[in-house]
Amino acid sequence: MKKILAFYLFFIGALASHAQIKSPDEFLGYELGSHFTPHHKVADYFRQTAAASAKNMKLIEYGKTNEGRPLMVAVVSSPENISKLEQVRTNNLILATGTNNTIDLSNQPAILWLSYNVHGNEANSTETAMKMLYTLVSGDNKPAAEWLKNTVVVIDPCLNPDGRDRYVNYFNSVVGKTPNSDPSSREHIEPWPGGRPNHYYFDLNRDWAWQTQIESRQRLALYNQWMPQVHVDFHEQSYNEPYYFAPAAEPVHQNITSWQKGFQVVVGKNNAKYFDAEGWQYFTKERFDLLYPSYGDTYPLYNGSIGMTYEQGGIRAGLSVVTNDGDTLTLKDRIAHHFTTGMSTLEVTSLNHQKLLEEYKKYFQQELANSPGIYKSYIIKATNLSRLKKLAELLTKNKIEFAFGGDKTGRGYDYDTQKEENFSIARNDLIVNMQQPRAVLANVLLEPQTFVTDSNTYDITAWALPYVYGLKGYASKESIKGKFAAIEEAKIINTEVEKPLAWLFSWGTSEDVQVLTALQKENVKVRQADQPFSVNGKDYPAGTLIVLRAENEKIIRGMKDKIAFIAKMLDKPIQAVSSGFVEKGKDFGSNVYPLLKQPKIAIVSGMEVSSLAFGEAWFFLEHDLNLSPIIINAKDLNNLDVNKVNTLILPDGSYSAFIGDGLTAWLNKGGKLILMEDAIEGVLDKKGFDIKKKEAAVKKDEKTDASKLLFKNKDKDDFETTIPGAIYKIDLDSSHPFSYGLGKTYYSLKTDRKIYEPFIKGWNVGLINEKSLMAGVVGKKAKEELKAGLLIGVQDFGRGQVVYLANDPLFRNFWEGGKTLFSNIIFCGY
Repeated sequence: MKKILAFYLFFIGALASHAQIKSPDEFLGYELGSHFTPHHKVADYFRQTAAASAKNMKLIEYGKTNEGRPLMVAVVSSPENISKLEQVRTNNLILATGTNNTIDLSNQPAILWLSYNVHGNEANSTETAMKMLYTLVSGDNKPAAEWLKNTVVVIDPCLNPDGRDRYVNYFNSVVGKTPNSDPSSREHIEPWPGGRPNHYYFDLNRDWAWQTQIESRQRLALYNQWMPQVHVDFHEQSYNEPYYFAPAAEPVHQNITSWQKGFQVVVGKNNAKYFDAEGWQYFTKERFDLLYPSYGDTYPLYNGSIGMTYEQGGIRAGLSVVTNDGDTLTLKDRIAHHFTTGMSTLEVTSLNHQKLLEEYKKYFQQELANSPGIYKSYIIKATNLSRLKKLAELLTKNKIEFAFGGDKTGRGYDYDTQKEENFSIARNDLIVNMQQPRAVLANVLLEPQTFVTDSNTYDITAWALPYVYGLKGYASKESIKGKFAAIEEAKIINTEVEKPLAWLFSWGTSEDVQVLTALQKENVKVRQADQPFSVNGKDYPAGTLIVLRAENEKIIRGMKDKIAFIAKMLDKPIQAVSSGFVEKGKDFGSNVYPLLKQPKIAIVSGMEVSSLAFGEAWFFLEHDLNLSPIIINAKDLNNLDVNKVNTLILPDGSYSAFIGDGLTAWLNKGGKLILMEDAIEGVLDKKGFDIKKKEAAVKKDEKTDASKLLFKNKDKDDFETTIPGAIYKIDLDSSHPFSYGLGKTYYSLKTDRKIYEPFIKGWNVGLINEKSLMAGVVGKKAKEELKAGLLIGVQDFGRGQVVYLANDPLFRNFWEGGKTLFSNIIFCGY
């Protein structure tokens, strides 16, 4: 009996212990700010707190990272609001429809969403999130308990667990018994690639709209189920900087409302009140603008919220660092600052919750009644069905409404000619009508020219989706609606020919590349048409893939079934033909149908390489093309075996010291070298490489503007030479294999002033001229320098090739037209 009683008392004690709400210090076993906490312990703390405080919070695990770490949010409010949480969420979504409704706003709480640690090495944020959670659920903070009566707070403790653990694991492995505050100490110097990006080295803070990464897709799916009134994105900047909070700097997009801008000021003043009381330094209205649509502040703003960025000085500060001013900045200081702005924002949100909800409701009603901008409809032609489908997927992820086809004709702004032109609508053309709840976001993503009030922008200034996807598009001032909900699909498989001479596959998309790689993995020999041809009354463009039955049946049995299986597995149409005698073009026995090599790809990584550029290539090859590249270091460039690696990618980086005889010998034996952006600089003036930089012409009569030499302008950039990110139309050699699926033009994002002389010997695949600028901000001098020259070139090098790409075709993995170009470069053109 005594044993049973003891067990019972132990069991009750265990339950009581389990139910106790512990502070972060109690749970972790150390004072918050004295160590960096690994992500698994943060997740455990959130789970333990949820179990102990079910009446005040709900934990939602919304996904996992590439490395399997959990993604979660804590939804915190008063017990009354938590008890009706699903109704709160549903009511809030009704407000975002823009329709008239009878929801009682006086009983509806506002939603405040706090996002922490999107950049992994801005690591104070997640520590702050634990403190924020405890403060809100413990009940010890009486003002907070009152604020939660009319506010629901969503806390995402870490948007980028993989990157954060990369940083935390490094720091914890090198820090000594006592942190070294000297900034030259190794604990303040991260190894490549650093903790900022995710597993694939992507900057998740620039992925909100594009959702190329798994973390973004899962987070935005949840975000769009809640649609908060206020969103704060917590960051860190250089540890020598003071704190930044809203209001933001110019340029501010013209679709951001006066209410949204004004409420940023309200929040900023409240933050300032608390910082002033402590004597903490801060700044506002500088550096961080509201233009690029894929940030953690702009994306919420374009979706009716009050979106804001808060920046604490602290990147690579570790636990303690001495700043340039001689002060010592600690992790505890950084936590205190982020915690203060978080609580301040909760206070303002709570005190203004009624007005926030009223303006939120009005925002979406106005979108339905009066669409933003001058254009009422956007028509995207089905010039490439695969890329059009991907555009439709992007719009769907962002809850933007669209339809297909119709029988109307109209007139609108032609993205290509930049003039008003007539158009007609075909069955599969995609139409976005601006009379919809997400009209602002749709307009921001589709408008041909983004109005920019200030050239001092923090990011790119052009991203119009028809250019991004390489599709013909029109912006119309007429309200046009599509007639069909879905694309009319082509017939998937045609293998009616009993004993075909050949099977034909299309070319020009990532899906087509997947077909090619699947065939090559089965050792199927695949040829490609260098010229257009016609057979059985049907026209086929250059680039079409051809599988000849006879030459493959010598080594592969059951070719017909294998071809049919691959086509069905990848959902790709094929055409079987019984004769190689073509009606137009060259017969199949001609040398214009060369065999395609199976690429054996290596990518260079390491300190010499931009981690973002490397990540783009790595991710694209693995996820878009189903390829498994070898990852090598720059020091191994001269030790390649062409039988093991026949295609080498040098992403944006500095390679001059590594370009040697071994690499040129590899080229001479048949290697293909792809140089991207600054990688080109590494071969300038190297023997055998014919590329030459085009130098800017210097005007002898050009005088210095004396006003620019004033001391007050010492911190201003020379905007005449800047090009933060503009779209150029590149004229392609349409006969070259790199143009397959693109045609005569390719829209490219240009982010620097580098341009090269056209080849005298070689292939000038992509050139620009004085009319090539399509959209975006370009300084006067930069515009002059970019009037004409080479941006895509190829030269033969012995039996091999060198490909020069002055611009990044894989920019943040959302530049779909560039993916077609890069696929061509990988597989075609020998």
